[in-house]
Amino acid sequence: MGALHEGHAALIRRARKLAGRTGTVVVSIFVNPAQFGPNEDFSKYPRPIADDTRLCRSLGVNLLFAPGAAQMYSETRSTWVDETDLSQSLCGISRPGHFRGVCTVVTKLFHLIAPDMAVFGKKDFQQLAIIRKMTRDLNFPVRIVPVETVREPDGLAFSSRNRRLTTEERAQAPVIRRALAQAGREAQEGKTGAIPLTNTIKRILADAPLAKVDYVEIVDAETLRPVEKIQGAALAAAAVFFGDTRLIDNIILR
Repeated sequence: MGALHEGHAALIRRARKLAGRTGTVVVSIFVNPAQFGPNEDFSKYPRPIADDTRLCRSLGVNLLFAPGAAQMYSETRSTWVDETDLSQSLCGISRPGHFRGVCTVVTKLFHLIAPDMAVFGKKDFQQLAIIRKMTRDLNFPVRIVPVETVREPDGLAFSSRNRRLTTEERAQAPVIRRALAQAGREAQEGKTGAIPLTNTIKRILADAPLAKVDYVEIVDAETLRPVEKIQGAALAAAAVFFGDTRLIDNIILR
């Protein structure tokens, strides 16, 4: 959705490597109104298109596709793409309708651009899982390629929303990564109960006075359904508000 940062740059570099010297790399930038709720930050979302264009050019992007809302959505639109399984947990509860907007716009982008491969980051783990499922269910001939989360030196996951944090909020925001990392260590040491691990995350988040927890969940990494005990790969995911800025992060527990 623009306001590109090093996390997006990693996606572009991966796409460039996959495409090779003769392939075409397309970057889409579209702040999608359909995935914002009525009380969310659509109007405040950063849109530095000149900076984004310079970054894309420096990374060898062949085509920057940056449509306006009127080009993507008819005023009389009544057709949506809605995934109804993986979207029922985590951010799907906190942001009703969000993933319908995501699936609809990604479907449109796939139809318009017809890529062979599409690259998505693991920071938005639920989004990645839903897009994979949608691509399979609707028989899109597109390979979905995941890329690891890219972090700032203090561990905070790169996000376009980070630039909206105040100085004090930014200083406290890395608590999300610390909390998830501690749960990861405890899981590696043999702790398997979801409630104790969730409590660990919440306890560390409470050390940041400006952090307001939206959710902390441990779910099966495939189904995204809550688990009572880790058996195989599980996902610890958190969404935390600092002021009106909502940040998400996750870690795989094994």
